[in-house]
Amino acid sequence: MSARGTLWQRYQLAMPVLLDQALYIYTLGLSIRDLQESLYVLFGHMLSREAINRVTRAAQSPMEQWRTRRITDTPPILIVDGVWGHVLAPTGATWTDQSGHERREMRGQEQVILTVMGVWEDGRHQIMHYQAAAAEDSAGWSDVLAALIGRGLDASAVRMVVSDGSTGLPSALAQKLPTAQQQRCVVHKIRGLERAFCYRDLTTTDPVTHEPLTHEAARRLRRQQLSSDAHAIFEAPTRAEAVERLAQFRATWGTLEGEVVRLLRKDIDACLTFYQFDHTLHALIRSTNLLERFFREFRTKSDEIGAFPNELSSLVVFHLIVIRDDAKHDRGRTAKTG
Repeated sequence: MSARGTLWQRYQLAMPVLLDQALYIYTLGLSIRDLQESLYVLFGHMLSREAINRVTRAAQSPMEQWRTRRITDTPPILIVDGVWGHVLAPTGATWTDQSGHERREMRGQEQVILTVMGVWEDGRHQIMHYQAAAAEDSAGWSDVLAALIGRGLDASAVRMVVSDGSTGLPSALAQKLPTAQQQRCVVHKIRGLERAFCYRDLTTTDPVTHEPLTHEAARRLRRQQLSSDAHAIFEAPTRAEAVERLAQFRATWGTLEGEVVRLLRKDIDACLTFYQFDHTLHALIRSTNLLERFFREFRTKSDEIGAFPNELSSLVVFHLIVIRDDAKHDRGRTAKTG
């Protein structure tokens, strides 16, 4: 065994926590060379690339174990969405650095991590699966759903799938989860109305202070009123009341914002699917917000990194956030039952 191999084993035995921390440094976006230099500062020895690769490969095993673990409790609700990031990939070209070493040319490319969260009727929710894909298309979502079913997900037990309206999802659901109904994210639905605002016959005075409004302030007031009235529809305690509020929305805004009313009413049934579940779940399952909050953490890390050195690095960072999120829920459950 080489001296460096012996050195590496000694560090593994003596300082496993420190090496784990070095691994986390890598997952935050450092290259193999950067990690070599960081560990040199810590250990006083330059570890080989093979030794460093052992550290990075160590991240893959627990992540793959997590992503392939058996599903024994199928949730009735799935929330699905994808988060995009930049990953470096070789272009096929090479260049020579100042030391005369030939290097591969790398270029950032867009990659999406397709993610599935499960929600149970008692309010529990947890990330169940994620994997990298080139696009949010039918093939990508079919692969994700097939992986879940292969791990034990009972397709017949899934009653509803919440999404932001991804065009590739319906055909994947028809193939893999044919009995599940779709719930269109109401937040995305309302945001999509903004492109249709025409601002006809704007209010010229503030309804509270009765002070004159500037044109921009009047437009802002119109946006607030439309958004508030639209959200109120989906915050109704029952489906029947939601339909009544939709009719009132049409009566109030039909003349002033006819296109907004048309877009809101289009495919509205897909936005009301969540009413089949208990009202205590409505705030959790009428939108993809549960996933969006999780994605914000990943985007923050992604922005700090700029471009992940490879696909594995992006997935490991995502996995660490998943594990941290699970730990938060575990602490919360412990606090409630303690």
